[in-house]
Amino acid sequence: MSGAALGIEIVFVFFLALFLLHRYGDFKKQHRLVIVATLLAWYLCFLIVFILPLDVSTTIYNRCLARNSFSPVTINTSQFAATTTVAAVDNVSRPQVDKNALRSADNAPPQECYKPWSYIPKGIMPIFWRVVYWTSQFLTWILLPFMQSYARSGGFSITGKIKTALIENAIYYGTYLLIFGALLIYVAVNPKLHLEWYQLQTIGIAAANTWGLFLLVLLMGYGLVEIPRSHWNGAKKGYLLMKTYFKAAKLTTEKADAEENLEDVMEEVRKVNESIKYNHPLRKCVDTILKKCPTEYQEKMGRNMDDYEDFEERDVSYPSEKMLVKLHKQVIYAVQRHRRTQVQWRILLEQAFYLEDIAKNETSATRQFVHTFPPQESESWFSRHFYTPTIEWYWECLLHPWCSRILAVVLGIVSAVVVWSECTFFSTKPVLSLFAVFIQQAERTYNYIYIEVACFLTIFFLSICVYSTVFRIRVFNYYYLASHHQTDAYSLLFSGMLFCRLTPPLCLNFLGLTHMDVSIAHQNTEPTAYTSIMGSLRVLPLIADVFYIYYPMLVVILCIATYFSLGTRCLNLLGFQQFIGDNDMTSDLTDEGRELIRREKRKRQRLEDGETRRREWKERYSNNREDTSRNRNVHAEQKEPSYTEMTTSRSSKYTRANNRSEKDRIELLQDAEPLDFNADTFTDDPLDSESGRYQPGGRYLSMSTSNSRIFDDV
Repeated sequence: MSGAALGIEIVFVFFLALFLLHRYGDFKKQHRLVIVATLLAWYLCFLIVFILPLDVSTTIYNRCLARNSFSPVTINTSQFAATTTVAAVDNVSRPQVDKNALRSADNAPPQECYKPWSYIPKGIMPIFWRVVYWTSQFLTWILLPFMQSYARSGGFSITGKIKTALIENAIYYGTYLLIFGALLIYVAVNPKLHLEWYQLQTIGIAAANTWGLFLLVLLMGYGLVEIPRSHWNGAKKGYLLMKTYFKAAKLTTEKADAEENLEDVMEEVRKVNESIKYNHPLRKCVDTILKKCPTEYQEKMGRNMDDYEDFEERDVSYPSEKMLVKLHKQVIYAVQRHRRTQVQWRILLEQAFYLEDIAKNETSATRQFVHTFPPQESESWFSRHFYTPTIEWYWECLLHPWCSRILAVVLGIVSAVVVWSECTFFSTKPVLSLFAVFIQQAERTYNYIYIEVACFLTIFFLSICVYSTVFRIRVFNYYYLASHHQTDAYSLLFSGMLFCRLTPPLCLNFLGLTHMDVSIAHQNTEPTAYTSIMGSLRVLPLIADVFYIYYPMLVVILCIATYFSLGTRCLNLLGFQQFIGDNDMTSDLTDEGRELIRREKRKRQRLEDGETRRREWKERYSNNREDTSRNRNVHAEQKEPSYTEMTTSRSSKYTRANNRSEKDRIELLQDAEPLDFNADTFTDDPLDSESGRYQPGGRYLSMSTSNSRIFDDV
């Protein structure tokens, strides 16, 4: 099993990242480089979260071997030297470390070390973490910001897009260099510190982690409260329905704004399309813009194109290439926003209809879930055989609310443990961090399964609190992760950039909570492979002893602010409508959303009724046609008249009955357009195809080509 767990998790995490990216991105329409870069960023971040528990269990086993190596019975000089080297990095004198280690080894008998099932051989994890960490840092600070600006750029050439991306990313690069330069000056001025390559590397890592930890605490403080509260409110179907009505009202406004914005942008495109014709040098740029427009607008703009007009003689002010670049960027954003709001509106309607169905079915006597509208997608095999209407009623009306409440209570307790540990993890004697207590208790019994499961659940919960907040962030609709393949390239790259910046400080914070970080636990033991790659922060005491210790305590203030919805109320005061129960604006928007949902429901019902009636009429008349054709066949078999009789009867019947109608039709044709008396031949029958009056293709004389010469009329 050595290394097998690592390989299995590497493959599993890849498919997990691919599944999430498929849910939010669009593999068919978005550029391959955007998909690959975002997938790589998500994959590396998820990989750190899943592999770190294996690093913890392996480190605990290596510490056991190191303790036994100091015993009088067996001494391993190489491990002893490695331990003293780690102590020297932490600015502790080597002789004292040796004496203390030997004293503790003389007093403590050697213990039997049990090898974990997921043990990773030495030398693999440092290389693995080095590749993962520096690749993620290259993505988040260099490649992803550049691709983000490149994807949103409206340039028509690769050179123009690269130039725009470099100019826009100068701010990001400048921020990072400013932090790095300040720390570099601090180390250079301090006479006790000497600059070396290892210290420069540590300064760069510290600068990146400082930026990430600053944002990490903000996102974690929101997620620790909002995730348990969302599950608790999920048990209240009435609350969810009111919130859905509120979202419908807001989304309607956003959808109308997106449609108006698209109309305005398409009007600008139409003007540019009419001014820049085929003989203009910028016509290729206009064609590129037209390809990004919706199909219906392309058809409208392509109808009135005159290819034969001489446009060089007209005095027209042509737009510049810079204006076309700006227009191209506006078209990309407007089309993406319009498509996203349309899809979100359909999803919100389905959610509202389903919540209304739950409210109606709660008082059902038959205890079978009845849908107002049939599901648009075909039912799966599981739904047909197991998730029956009865099972659906018991789950949605009885079990689901209680399960949501129980899950909310459990998550609330875990959030309280995280907040307590964030405020007390720096205390080593006594150990106050509950996560450190759990890991140390399991370490005494070498219960590696419990250690890995506890570490994974802890870091997974912290990741959910942070990442879910990232997925919920909306920055003025400029950055927004939307499911059902509606996330644009800019937002996908921005999310990958945030994940790469938040994951390393998140893992360091987790190791600090569990006292697996030797710089925080103040232990002269073997560090984890992850912290050995991250480097010792003793070269920067200000960050290691102050910022990393006391800044996470601010999570308490953020949790209190989130619990009382202070941020939501501030946004509401600033004009950004938020769902607040005791607010008049919220009530008005909820009523408006309810009316909108009713209107859409009536429209859907009319469509369903029309489809039902059309289907019934089609079935009825198809059956009547079959009966009529069957009767005709039987009658034909009973009596088959001769060809002469059929011709005589048919001609006599239609000649007498339709004689007047034929004359009327001929007179109408004669009145519609006078006959061409200059034609070479003339017949009395106005419907004769050779007379030039009516062509077999349905074209009249004025629309057909004349066989006579042009100047005959003259």
